[in-house]
Amino acid sequence: MTGMPEAGPDITQIVSISVTLAAVLFALIAGAWAYRLTAGARAAQALWRERSRELEDKVARADGVFGAYPGLVLVWDEVPELADGKLESWGKPRIFGSPSALASLLKFAEASEGPDPAALLLEGVADYEARAASGDDTTLRRRFAELISDGRPFSLTIIGPEGRFLEADARASGTQLVVWLSDATIRGLEESEARGRVEEARRQLEADPIAILDTLERAPFPAWRMNSSGRIIWANHAYARAVEADGPADVLDKQVALEPAIKELALDAAKSGEAVSALKPVVVDGSRRALDLVSFPISGGAAGFALDVTDGEEAKTALKRFRRAFDDTLNQLAEAVAVFDRGQKLVFRNTAFDNLFGLDGKMLDARPGHGEMLDRMREARKIPEQADYSEWKKGELARYEDAPDTEIPDDLWNLPDGRTLRVARQRNPLGGLLLVFEDKSDELSLRARYNTLINVQRATLDKLHEAVAVFGSDGRLRLHNTEFEELWNLEPAELDGRPELEIVAEKCAALFDDADVWSEMKARVTDPSPEARRHVTGEMQREDGKTLVWLSRPLPDGATLIAWQDVTDSRRIEEALRERAEALEASERIKGEFVEHVSYQLRTPLTTITGYTDMILQGIAGELGEQQATYMGYVRSAADELEKMVTDILDVAAIDAGQLELETSDVDLKAVVQDAVELLAAKAEHAGVRLAVNAPSGEAMITGDAKRLRQITVNMLSNALKHTPKDGRITLTVKRDEDGASIAVADTGEGIDPERQAKVFERFERGSRGGAGLGLALVKEIVEMHGGWVDLASEPEKGTTVVCHLPTIAKVEAAPELDLTGMLRPAGEKAAAEG
Repeated sequence: MTGMPEAGPDITQIVSISVTLAAVLFALIAGAWAYRLTAGARAAQALWRERSRELEDKVARADGVFGAYPGLVLVWDEVPELADGKLESWGKPRIFGSPSALASLLKFAEASEGPDPAALLLEGVADYEARAASGDDTTLRRRFAELISDGRPFSLTIIGPEGRFLEADARASGTQLVVWLSDATIRGLEESEARGRVEEARRQLEADPIAILDTLERAPFPAWRMNSSGRIIWANHAYARAVEADGPADVLDKQVALEPAIKELALDAAKSGEAVSALKPVVVDGSRRALDLVSFPISGGAAGFALDVTDGEEAKTALKRFRRAFDDTLNQLAEAVAVFDRGQKLVFRNTAFDNLFGLDGKMLDARPGHGEMLDRMREARKIPEQADYSEWKKGELARYEDAPDTEIPDDLWNLPDGRTLRVARQRNPLGGLLLVFEDKSDELSLRARYNTLINVQRATLDKLHEAVAVFGSDGRLRLHNTEFEELWNLEPAELDGRPELEIVAEKCAALFDDADVWSEMKARVTDPSPEARRHVTGEMQREDGKTLVWLSRPLPDGATLIAWQDVTDSRRIEEALRERAEALEASERIKGEFVEHVSYQLRTPLTTITGYTDMILQGIAGELGEQQATYMGYVRSAADELEKMVTDILDVAAIDAGQLELETSDVDLKAVVQDAVELLAAKAEHAGVRLAVNAPSGEAMITGDAKRLRQITVNMLSNALKHTPKDGRITLTVKRDEDGASIAVADTGEGIDPERQAKVFERFERGSRGGAGLGLALVKEIVEMHGGWVDLASEPEKGTTVVCHLPTIAKVEAAPELDLTGMLRPAGEKAAAEG
């Protein structure tokens, strides 16, 4: 090879020596075995001894030859295996050669001694640039793999550091592989020849990437070089500062790694023949930094450098956080959002988008194109129906090609399911589109309802007899009805444009010129304070003689409603009614006084009549005949009826005057009704009417006025006797429960027509059989004074039932400081309390 040192000893001679040595060893072993088998044969022993001495001489001569050989011979009995055509391990070759040759070659490979010097040596020189006999550039690793796979022998000159060369020859010998290695650096040549070869090596080095290391010496970032075994053989000053070493020499001596991963990266780059990188956190100058470690293959190993990308990584992290926060924010929006990149691919959609359209999640996760998504939406009937879908789709996708400053108007999509969507589009500065879908169905529905409500309000206001005007918080007229225009003699054109209240007041001043009232009204309209926004009423006396009542009422939206009503006629009617009421009141007072006077004046002659009648019936004036006694009985009965009627009239008058008060106490209803029955028993017997009483066992106690309860019972029985024919039946029933008590009188008389039933409790409502018409009216009023009520059920020709419902404790009306109803309880409850 031109410009390269010559090859070492003759290969044939070395092979011959090796074969001879192998034969000698074989013969030695065979002789030993034969000696053991024929130990008794002296001739064999002598022969073995002679041949053994010969073999020992040959071995000694072979050792001398190997010792004199300046290189090494590596022999593989087991061929290393390849993985995907690449050499992964050098196997376990046997080494033949002198220790000095081994040490020299290890120094050439820049590898330290170890338990497997052959592997260290081969790995150290495997990736140096080498020149084959054919002139091709290659490496020892590559050619050795070809020797294993194809059996192709090779002869290489490996270019090492500092202008040194290594000769490597290899071939297969049977099942073995043999490699000869020798240091072929010329040291005894003439100076000119040596200088030429050094220049040749320098040119080779200049063509190699290792020359870049000179430039990296002053680089501000760490740079280094490693041999094939992963040992650092060069580092710049930035590297030394990063690992806090005294300098590059200190790095090489201590083999201080910037990060453990740089060795793995160097080995990966050397094996793959390509640059590799990794991002690692490294502590530099006491602070944690993110370094991008890059390693690339060079002759003899790999070189690398570290770039501080902390700021970039922090920016990436911040950007990721921002994007995550942005995505989270979009996911919180009620509007559906979809983002497409410049390639029209879907890169983001929020949760509202999935909920709005309900498309297949897997399809969306696959980042479909905008056109594909429109197709899927059309299949799902999630876009408006189109007469020409292809043309519409083309128009949607054409928005990506519009100029960046072109404004994209919003669209309304009327979906087949009845929903209405507002579609807003916005261009992404990095390309693509952002689409926002807002469901406007509820808003449009509410707007339609609102417009309908406003129209209904206007129509309603126009139907009112009151003049109504609504002013906003800014003092401007918002709404009014036609009555407002007519009441203040205003033209519709004068109220157009939402005039202010001041302008409206000026137009109304012709009829009511009171600036203070109008100013106060404006203050309540425009002042937002709670003190001002309150319900206010007032009255206006206009110049035309009309009287207006007005009110100001705040509305929930901040507006104020002001209404006016013409009450001129009402005021006149009220005056007339007031005069009439005063006249009626005077008439009632006179009537009451008259009734009371007449009633009391009747008592004196009535008492005289009753007394003398009783005396005559008792025979004080002499014996009476049968007919005379009968007539006197009639007189006595008529006197009793008259006395009862007078008593009822007096009670009614007392009730009207508020002078009738209940005298409450513990009352046994059974005893009360029994007294009433005894009073009317004779009269019932005389009329041929059966009188029955149904009462619970034991006492039926309530708190009330016993006298008045007996009076209403007598009135009900008397009314029933009047309307019950002979052989009829009257049943008086008393009930007592937790809610109160009741007294019911049921008769089998003629009954009451339905049209008269509502009037039977009115005063002076006379029945078909006469009477004053005060009995049942007084019953109703006395029961109500107790806090109860009266029911009536009647059917013509089948009888009538009157039921008085009474509370357990009568509700006596009194001044709060004299209210003693809480102290009035039935006797049983009193006893329990006292106990």
